[in-house]
Amino acid sequence: MTRKDVARQAFEAVYDQLREISRWMYENPELAYQEHRSSERLSSFLAGHGFQVTYPAYGLETAFEATVGSSGPRVVICCEYDALPEVGHACGHNVIATAAIGAGIALAGLAGELGIRVTVLGTPAEEAGGGKVDLIAAGAFEDAACSMMVHPSWKADVIDPRFLAIQSYIVEYHGREAHAAGAPQQGINALDAFVQAYNNVATLRQQMLPTDRVHCVITHGGGAANVIPGYTRSQWMIRATTKERLDVLVEKVRACFEAAALATGCTVEITPDAHPYTDLRTNPVMAELYMANSEALGRKMLRLEELEDQSSGSTDMGNVSHVVPAIHPMIRVESEFSNHHPGFAAATITPSGDRAIYDGALSMAWTIIDMAEQDAWGKL
Repeated sequence: MTRKDVARQAFEAVYDQLREISRWMYENPELAYQEHRSSERLSSFLAGHGFQVTYPAYGLETAFEATVGSSGPRVVICCEYDALPEVGHACGHNVIATAAIGAGIALAGLAGELGIRVTVLGTPAEEAGGGKVDLIAAGAFEDAACSMMVHPSWKADVIDPRFLAIQSYIVEYHGREAHAAGAPQQGINALDAFVQAYNNVATLRQQMLPTDRVHCVITHGGGAANVIPGYTRSQWMIRATTKERLDVLVEKVRACFEAAALATGCTVEITPDAHPYTDLRTNPVMAELYMANSEALGRKMLRLEELEDQSSGSTDMGNVSHVVPAIHPMIRVESEFSNHHPGFAAATITPSGDRAIYDGALSMAWTIIDMAEQDAWGKL
């Protein structure tokens, strides 16, 4: 029996339990930095399968670190488990989490003979805030040889997806309330400032690159139609293909915000809403090994260049990929609905979602076995 056979056997022994955990997470979604029940259940499960667990970890209440192996290169498997407001696990973090702990358990009995350490790192707040950025700053990746995770997608199986660099802002305009009919001349309209900022960005779009993205929601626009709004609040996300391009685009968009304040007589506060995320770098050596292992399981991975639609979102795994060699393959879950739609959340607990857990976990485990057996660490 090969080591990959041993890993598969260890994984299949817990597969039904992982499917159960995935469904439990679907039914009990928790938002960024509030994933107390999810992180406790996942870390406890790993502790019950031989991992040395630290929980909480690295100064984050809902982060954990679970490790097997005592020496050698350390591989970090990232485990996400936060959900989205209103639509729950519509990004499939229940699949991500169970595939991550499944890969770790598949390797637990092999770490010693492979001469490696395997860490399943519980990473909160990918959807909002950037828990991996906090973990990088706290030293969670300092001695890591590489890192990996898998992510479900409604589109295709892709080994090297494009993820955009992003910066989020809260923009608040402060004006002055007044009676909208009786004394409008006494008011300074903060809603006008937001509308002008929105139109400024719309005007900027014709000079943006096709890969640039700017989008927003208004979270407070006023309290009553007969009162000139003295305060508005909106959330903006600015994205670009690289951190360098993002820096250029951010300055242009901020100028749109500031010009709206000047035009309306308001003051403006522009506050970062989360850590900036960088673009994703896919390590070619890890990618080739993962592709071969995924295909051995019957799931052929595509290259980004083979896709007609290459659009995507952003992830703090991009920040990890700038610190250590990393991969972040996308695994298709059959769904007519895109990620971030409640229909996709429902798809994660179908047989297709279960298969993504199986294929993702074993492809990661087998890739780590290959790296250890081939002593590939110096080639990453």
